Amino acid sequence: MKKFKTARLLSIALFAMTLLGSTNTFAKDKFSVCWSIYVGWMPWDYGDSSGIVKKWADKYDIEIDVVQINDYIESINQYTAGEFDACTMTNMDALTIPSASFVDSTALVVGDFSNGNDGVVLKDKTSLKDIKGQQVNLVELSVSHYLLARGLESIGLSERDVKVVNTSDADMVAAYTTDDVTSVVTWNPLLSEIEAMPKTTKVFDSSKIPGEIIDLLVVNSKTLKANPKLGKALVGAWYEIMSTMKGNDKVLTQLAVASGTDLAGYNAQLATTKMFYTAKEAVEFTNSKQLPKTMEYVAEFSFAHGLLGDGAPDAGFIGIETPAGVVGDKNNIQLRFDPSFMQMAADGKL
Repeated sequence: MKKFKTARLLSIALFAMTLLGSTNTFAKDKFSVCWSIYVGWMPWDYGDSSGIVKKWADKYDIEIDVVQINDYIESINQYTAGEFDACTMTNMDALTIPSASFVDSTALVVGDFSNGNDGVVLKDKTSLKDIKGQQVNLVELSVSHYLLARGLESIGLSERDVKVVNTSDADMVAAYTTDDVTSVVTWNPLLSEIEAMPKTTKVFDSSKIPGEIIDLLVVNSKTLKANPKLGKALVGAWYEIMSTMKGNDKVLTQLAVASGTDLAGYNAQLATTKMFYTAKEAVEFTNSKQLPKTMEYVAEFSFAHGLLGDGAPDAGFIGIETPAGVVGDKNNIQLRFDPSFMQMAADGKL
């Protein structure tokens, strides 16, 4: 679930296509949702195969096509270009890809946050402070990069104190086995595989910044406004899926196999993921005063790394609307955390 700057540049180019008049912003009865493999997004696969999504779509007399896309960034690019009405992504990617491309987007479902799924690992060292002066291999401009920045900040260091080396997720484990690589930042299941290696210590992980790496289902805001029935169907389906999968080994095994692991492996990933199994939990998190502070951190990191676009004058260029207030420019709101549909689910009004 990681990303590269070139992909973001592509998404900005795709914005021009969206401006030409994508049909996804009008009232209609057929919709498409894309997702990619990650522990917190696998439930959409079950929702599709079990018929739960269809059940809720039928309730509102619409059709919802649920599509898996293997390349995470490509899924967001296609959403940004108007090929899909909704897409799974992190809060950081929602800001730096569609929102930075002026595609007004709404976080419809706040599904979970990473609570240890992402981590900083050192070889032959046992403290985060030992990272100073080291070469750190990670997927550059990803949430791993963000995690590193937050970790360094926590001990009074900055990225100037290390050398970041861009390394693809496919090469991460192999790179760590070499003598030259002494520090990596990565995510599960790669993180668990590396942690199991000799003389290896995880010195910082996302549990130290709880609630900052958030996993969402994002919907085009114009589409949602024109078609509230889509929001109701998706949220209704999601919480039925949540109630069905929690503690259900049969369902969890199906999710595990679909994501390329087994039940034990999937449960290990769930253990480091704070899932919001109920709408009430998700609404409380979305309404919290911490969310705007988190998005300020994300915006500052994104601006410092050129991810808000060449024309962004500062970290507040893009407005981010939350129930606790707007972060950034109130006249340029492009990302919205709207708990109203989740509140309907919590109130039993879907």
